[in-house]
Amino acid sequence: MFDTLFFNLLLNGLAHGMLIFLIASGLSLIFGLMRVVNFTHGSFFMFGAYVGRSIFLATDSFVLAILGGLLFGFVFGALVERIAIRPFFGNRVQLLLLTLGMMLVMNELVKVIWGPTILRFPRPDYLIGSFFLGDIILPYYRMFIVGFGLAVLIIVFLFLNKTRLGIIIRAGVENSDMVQAFGINIKQVFTFTFAMGVGLATVGGAISGPFLGVYPEIAMDNILVAIIAVVVGGIGSFGGSVAGSLLIGLINSFGGFYLPQAAMAFNVVLMALVLLIRPQGLFGKGGLARGR
Repeated sequence: MFDTLFFNLLLNGLAHGMLIFLIASGLSLIFGLMRVVNFTHGSFFMFGAYVGRSIFLATDSFVLAILGGLLFGFVFGALVERIAIRPFFGNRVQLLLLTLGMMLVMNELVKVIWGPTILRFPRPDYLIGSFFLGDIILPYYRMFIVGFGLAVLIIVFLFLNKTRLGIIIRAGVENSDMVQAFGINIKQVFTFTFAMGVGLATVGGAISGPFLGVYPEIAMDNILVAIIAVVVGGIGSFGGSVAGSLLIGLINSFGGFYLPQAAMAFNVVLMALVLLIRPQGLFGKGGLARGR
């Protein structure tokens, strides 16, 4: 009984952690370039859930729902960066206020388009049900989320470390002035990074729908834990966003089961402890923590 409960909570925590990672990774990279918390990121995650559900209901294809959510996020993110973000690039206060305002507008917009109630996002037939590993029940959809998150993690890791554009993005996160000194247009790099980050968030929303449901408050519910995961892991660190997200996911799963009233408090306590012991986060660097 204990083993079954433990592994179910572990799997649930890993699944939730992977969803947080899809928000936190882009959030961390975007912060590394523009040095401001993008509060709109949770709303992109929310839009991904609604768009993915609409595509699935129209086509009956979960693959198209995922690809549509990714494409929507990339294009939408690029447009938002060029039209709304770029004019205020470098002004942290205005960007902070702008992203807060955009979050409120987007959260109200989904209520106008899709309504304020919780919507059901049906699972595809091949991801319904569970299988047994001994006495342990393993739901297909949770396993899918963990596997999908691992696949995205590997792809993004290889992109950031093995491609020229990925290395430029990493260099820009470390020191954007240095990148510009080499004649690279940092604004174009930022547009791509912002679009990629939004795409990760929207595809995360698309696969979260059958797991968490689709509702307007999903934006606020997830942006808070994603910010905590970024701070815990280290702002600007891709590896840190992975570690922080998985930690938060596991804490939410185990803490939410044994002490549901204190689940959010556990996250805040973890963040406070990490900041007291290592202010730059588990994998962050001092320069990123201090900003420029």
